[in-house]
Amino acid sequence: MSLTPPPSHAETTEPASPDSPEAGRISLHEVLLLVSVFVVAACGLVYELAAGALASYLLGDSVLQFSTIIGTYLFAMGLGSWLSRYVERQLVAQFLKIELLVGLIGGLMPAALFLAHSLLPPGQQAAFRVLLYGLVLLVGALVGLEIPLVMRILKKQFRHRYALRDLVSQVLTFDYLGALVVALAFPLLLVPHLGLVRTGLFFGLLNVGVAVWALFLFRSELRAWRSHALACGLSVLLLVLGMLMAERLNTWAEDRFYGEHIIVRESSDYQRVVVTSGQAGTRLFLNGNLQFHSRDEYRYHEALVHPAMAGHGAPKRVLVLGGGDGMAVREVLRYPSVEQVTLVELDPHMTRLFSTLPLLRQLNRDALLSPKLRIVNTDAFGWLEQQPPDERFDVIVIDFPDPSNFSLGKLYSSSFYRLIDQRLNAGGYAVVQTTSPLIARRSFWTVVSTLESAGLSTTPYHAHVPSFGEWGFVLAGRRPWALPRQLPEGLRFLSLGGLPALLDFPPDMARVPTEINRLSNQILVHEFEAEWGKVH
Repeated sequence: MSLTPPPSHAETTEPASPDSPEAGRISLHEVLLLVSVFVVAACGLVYELAAGALASYLLGDSVLQFSTIIGTYLFAMGLGSWLSRYVERQLVAQFLKIELLVGLIGGLMPAALFLAHSLLPPGQQAAFRVLLYGLVLLVGALVGLEIPLVMRILKKQFRHRYALRDLVSQVLTFDYLGALVVALAFPLLLVPHLGLVRTGLFFGLLNVGVAVWALFLFRSELRAWRSHALACGLSVLLLVLGMLMAERLNTWAEDRFYGEHIIVRESSDYQRVVVTSGQAGTRLFLNGNLQFHSRDEYRYHEALVHPAMAGHGAPKRVLVLGGGDGMAVREVLRYPSVEQVTLVELDPHMTRLFSTLPLLRQLNRDALLSPKLRIVNTDAFGWLEQQPPDERFDVIVIDFPDPSNFSLGKLYSSSFYRLIDQRLNAGGYAVVQTTSPLIARRSFWTVVSTLESAGLSTTPYHAHVPSFGEWGFVLAGRRPWALPRQLPEGLRFLSLGGLPALLDFPPDMARVPTEINRLSNQILVHEFEAEWGKVH
């Protein structure tokens, strides 16, 4: 990705005559140099996308991270383009050095960031951000130097063949074509099959490959050719070793980060899934964030499901949004009245994992294999919009991750809750997990206010889950909720006598005035980040 200003008339050089032997004949040098432009553009965009993806994975809030990374990277590219005016001599040698630096620093950047995040002690996000943006600035500046130098080399090599305007046109065409190819391949092919670390190293090798091309194409012009050749060889060796060690690096870094034996470490199209197992139990992490711990998940899932289910009385049709681990479905299936459960989970990797791995099937009691269950792997927002008017449910359980970014924040918006209202039967209830009313007090009550803005009557409550602390939930429906008279047998946490205590909010969790979370403002994401950011 590069922007080059249009040439002035003073710079324009007339091309060779159509009758000249050079006209219409494309040399090997020309082809390889234009291919190098394609490769340079592809590599530059990969480093930008990899930095944004890693920042989103490790720091959360994908929209914010990608926006700031891209802005910083483009600024650095502009700075590099400006600095290229000071490179006046030995253009090929300077270009070769820059390619080696870009290949090494850009190619190793994902691995370095992943390692740094694992080695830094908890709460050192500021130090990680300094490293992240420092590397982005450095790589961006080096990438910004590349295209101006390539154009000057091409202009020198083919000054009798092309006018500058034609040269600029060709270079930018290959530049933008390389960016297009990578923009499509990065999410569809590269990351799913290679992973972020190997993707960075692979494109680092491509950058070094461009340096090797330059080494042989211009061997007669280069001084200290052997030194350049040695630098190229060492760069290739380092990156190839990195490719071979990438899996060990990932394993070591994740083992250090999670601190327990990892039994599952896989990347889906949507997230990094890690399951650990130790003496204390089994834990699930999505993108590094704890989703449940087997020692106390029953507290969370009983509190999430049973007040709504028991409050309804005899629910027949139940919808579960999120909760691909099957734990919420497990609790729903305790009710004999249930005839059908629809589980809408975005990531098919999750439902497949929790319906096939014996340890995880044991945790959800084979809930995902129940004949009463229908699994739909798609986006919940879009699925609700596409349902016919007569598709309604007695209970809707909403078990999404916390609203840490805008793509999740839309699932806590007034627009989404209006869709929920349309899918509820007249006497039905919806229940939403709504983060901690103690740590994220304003976030919790923002969800309550947003549900009420959709015309729903709300009943907020909370429960203590040791792995998460004090955790909040909100019941919502068209009719007021009343304490149930009966709960299923075998519950380990909830009891009829203990239910009233869940409804009591002490002063430090009591309601505060909040705005409504709309798609147009996503105020909840900002509230959530501000409140949980104080903890980390």
